[in-house]
Amino acid sequence: MSLAGKTIIMSGGSRGIGEAIAVRAAKDGANVALLAKTTEPHPLLPGTIHTAAAAIEAAGGHALPLVGDIRDDAFVLDAVARTAEAFGGIDIVVNNASAIDLSRTEDISMKKYDLMNDINSRGSFLLAKSAIEHLKRSDNAHILTLSPPITLDPKWFASNTAYTIAKFGMSLVTLGLSEELREHGIAANSLWPRTAIDTAAVRNVVGADLVSHSRTPAIMADAAYEILVQPSRDYTGQFLIDDDVLEAAGVTDFSVYLNGGTEEELALDFWVEPKGPHDPRLSLH
Repeated sequence: MSLAGKTIIMSGGSRGIGEAIAVRAAKDGANVALLAKTTEPHPLLPGTIHTAAAAIEAAGGHALPLVGDIRDDAFVLDAVARTAEAFGGIDIVVNNASAIDLSRTEDISMKKYDLMNDINSRGSFLLAKSAIEHLKRSDNAHILTLSPPITLDPKWFASNTAYTIAKFGMSLVTLGLSEELREHGIAANSLWPRTAIDTAAVRNVVGADLVSHSRTPAIMADAAYEILVQPSRDYTGQFLIDDDVLEAAGVTDFSVYLNGGTEEELALDFWVEPKGPHDPRLSLH
């Protein structure tokens, strides 16, 4: 039940949920390779690949910042090779990089549509595919993709079809690879938050008014950790929700993840339904 000495290769991770997952793993002494483009801070998106690498090292892990574009095949193949060479192999792939645009179909440009699908679904497929031969040599190999459970309820397509297609594409990577790689003992799972998570991207795209209706990225980091220490041959092909994972691990107090509001004020994330008929939380759809 530890990630000590394990090697993670992650797309994105310069800030937000990805960085939180990397730092949580680093507390065990994990090695983390970050594939990201951000070398200089953005006015609205603080954090760079270098500040994330420093946080990983400060937490007790070993960081390998690799600057490049997840859409670039040559960069991804080289990054996988450099990670395996630096740390002696690869145990875990985390597909974290994601682009978001909530525009309606009539308003979204095809350039933005292509960007979302190239980063979200194609990028997840490419990184996982490129690491398979290394994962086969791990004694507990995991592919974890930050994407939602697939639902065909029409309400989720009512206002942001393009983004839904891009995120469900990531989930299809999980569904396919969980079966394709089962015989090799490589787990493929998806993780998604039940509620909005306070990240710079959410503040800028969905709305800053969600801050007090969100949980902190720490809940996703703790849930990801619980998934990644599970036996890969037994724990695969699942679409997991963060607080469900933690409840199964024995967590009963979720107040530590609140971000200024109350549990009743939390907003349910996209593609997540209320836990029951008396759930007071509002959906983002």
